[in-house]
Amino acid sequence: MIWQDAVITGANILFSISLIPQIHYGFKNKVGPIRYQTSIPTTLGLIAISIALFSLSLYLSTALTGLSAILWFTLFIQKVIYKT
Repeated sequence: MIWQDAVITGANILFSISLIPQIHYGFKNKVGPIRYQTSIPTTLGLIAISIALFSLSLYLSTALTGLSAILWFTLFIQKVIYKT
């Protein structure tokens, strides 16, 4: 593993962990507090970054960036379902 993969992976772990309370809050309170203008571009950007990381053979970073994209997509889905 090259050092860049470790750094990107570590950052994405922190990003993912920080999103979990927000997702839990949304499900618990039946609200979608994140705006579409935030969740859609962030999800699409993270998917694009994941593809780029995969093309560089940074597989651990690819997986964790993909996880972050899924978490942001979950926030988008909460906004659609709960319509707040």
